Amino acid sequence: MRVGAVIITMGNRPDDLKALIDSVARQEGDPVDVVVVGQGVRVTGQVPAGVRTVDLPENLGIPGGRNAGIEAFGPGGRDVDVLLFLDDDGLLPRTDTAELCRQAFAEDPELGIISFRIADPDTGVTQRRHVPRLRASDPMRSSRVTTFLGGANAVRTSVFQQVGGLPDAFFYAHEETDLAWRALDAGWCIDYRADMVLHHPTTAPSRHATYHHNVARNRVWLARRNLPALLVPVYLGVWTLLTLVRRPSADALKAWFAGFREGWTADCGPRRPMKWRTVWRLTRLGRPPVI
Repeated sequence: MRVGAVIITMGNRPDDLKALIDSVARQEGDPVDVVVVGQGVRVTGQVPAGVRTVDLPENLGIPGGRNAGIEAFGPGGRDVDVLLFLDDDGLLPRTDTAELCRQAFAEDPELGIISFRIADPDTGVTQRRHVPRLRASDPMRSSRVTTFLGGANAVRTSVFQQVGGLPDAFFYAHEETDLAWRALDAGWCIDYRADMVLHHPTTAPSRHATYHHNVARNRVWLARRNLPALLVPVYLGVWTLLTLVRRPSADALKAWFAGFREGWTADCGPRRPMKWRTVWRLTRLGRPPVI
């Protein structure tokens, strides 16, 4: 299988970026073709020889940047069979990750997406939020899941060709779940693999300035775009209650409600509600699309 890798960068972590690219170059088997996408920065000439680059004139956000990387491999990434998506401050500690991906996709033709395990390079700890299932107490247990981690995954490019790319307008937050739900609705499967590891420093998602706003807005967009009409108010009602129970600060709550309002008033893109059998499939996998 032909494997490529997409890395997006703001150009502010050159040493981390080089270390990541080096870890990709050390992968066993056929070489992995790497594309680095500069989000409003010029990376051409700033990366090792043999690494392709895309210089975007502005920061398009995480999904927009990754979509540009996908298209660098041809429409829908068709020039390769599998694409790795890796955060620019991450690193592949093992040399067999690409080969494990090839093997997994070759053995299971219904497998569309693999979510890697993210571990802190110093402590080895995997944060609970980085295990993409509700029962997340054991990060060492691999399983079928309903979503995946955006900066540590592998996607069969047939998925993009069938259901499209990530939703550009999301900019940041929940874009992976949007793609996951569309892929599952099309019949693909998603695996969380504890043996496929990306080292990444422990961070809080709220480090992003627009975190609370985007989380709320994109949650509404996610529901409006993908859920049957009956489930939209249930899903959003549950998440509103969960947000209030977590008792965010007054500023965070203000940003959250502003994003929630924008989610209803702004264009969310095409609506393609999932089939009810997909709702049942998500439920059987342990995460019904109401939470």
